[in-house]
Amino acid sequence: MRPNKLPFILRNIQFILIAILSIKIAGYFSIVEDRTINQVYKTIVRLGMSGSILLIYFKLIRYGCSTRVVYKGIFSVVFYLFYLVLGFASIGWSSNPQYSALQLLMTGESFLFMFFYIRVFQLVNFHFDWLKLNPVKLIGLAVLPIIISFIIGNFLLPDIFWRTMRGGEESRLGGYLMNPNELGMLAGIGAVMFLMPLVQGRKVYWNVLKMVLCAYVLLLTSSRSSVIGFAIVSVLLVLNSSHQKIKLYLIGVIIIAIPVLIKLIVFKDEGGLDEVMSMTGRLPFWKALLNEGIVKEPFLGYGFMRINYTDYFQGLNTYPGKMTHNTFMQVLMNLGFVGLVVALFQLILTIRNYFVHLAKEHKLFFVALFIPIIVNSITEFGIFGESNYGILFYQFLIFYLVVSIPEKRSTKEKILQKIFKKRWNC
Repeated sequence: MRPNKLPFILRNIQFILIAILSIKIAGYFSIVEDRTINQVYKTIVRLGMSGSILLIYFKLIRYGCSTRVVYKGIFSVVFYLFYLVLGFASIGWSSNPQYSALQLLMTGESFLFMFFYIRVFQLVNFHFDWLKLNPVKLIGLAVLPIIISFIIGNFLLPDIFWRTMRGGEESRLGGYLMNPNELGMLAGIGAVMFLMPLVQGRKVYWNVLKMVLCAYVLLLTSSRSSVIGFAIVSVLLVLNSSHQKIKLYLIGVIIIAIPVLIKLIVFKDEGGLDEVMSMTGRLPFWKALLNEGIVKEPFLGYGFMRINYTDYFQGLNTYPGKMTHNTFMQVLMNLGFVGLVVALFQLILTIRNYFVHLAKEHKLFFVALFIPIIVNSITEFGIFGESNYGILFYQFLIFYLVVSIPEKRSTKEKILQKIFKKRWNC
């Protein structure tokens, strides 16, 4: 094997895949306050990255990589397609067809992007196994540049990177660039991706530094749900560590961090425990959605990503809201009970694939990525909400579980494989 003989794309495939995913995630941010400019920016960035991954995929095919695919637990993808088809049909009865169509296009585009991203990932690992692409490393390093940019912005451009809330009483990192809770989820995902190799005893010092940077941004966002998600995954990873010394160190850190987490989660606001118990006013809002909203359109909802006949829903005793702050309530409102059943079956089938089809050595990765996005789904946009990178990561998990390359080869494929290896001296 002579890596220097490989084409430029293959020699640098890990960096390229990290860069594509990082830029794709950045495409969910707002760069200015003007809505039109943001929409143009997001469209160019997202479609550009989808085009890039397609180009790489077809390059790999041209280089001689196999195109055969095995689908394990395909019904999770089928039900996701049902969800998208129902969303497409809902444009016909949506309270805002243009908005529903836009949201559907963004969700469908990320779905296709992630399919080809996983295909490229698998093709490279199968044909060039010495490259050893690792999903933990890909996601962690894709998130890191964004985290570093927010740390720099925190010090140099606080007016842009900080968002004031509750009449100026509270400031949270995120600004108009990104909802602080969504940024907190991203920082939490980055932190757990660097915690995973740490608990395995690999490159301890660098991973500690990267994890601390992500955790710092997570704390600055003051996102309760993201902190909870990170805490749950941290405990699970530590308990699964086989390195006793590292395990003891991390348990000590967790014990020291508990008072900080309690202060951040319970006593962050003046309302204290009462504020937490009402989930910062979300519970009354959800109750109003069920009692006053969905009863008007119970079966098929208000249209894809619509929760009312107007842009906002306001109950008799609640604040006005444009989204439900719960991904399952969101799908109930925009696609009714029919859509909710489809979404729940899709989620159940994905979890089933985790237990049935995922190899043991990859299970912790699934847990480390799934828990932060599902916790976020309880209080924010989530995996079935308006377009966000939580959906992107969930689609990553769907295809990671379902799509694979067959190990057994036909005679023709074995011949092509020999020609392929001879061509690239590997």
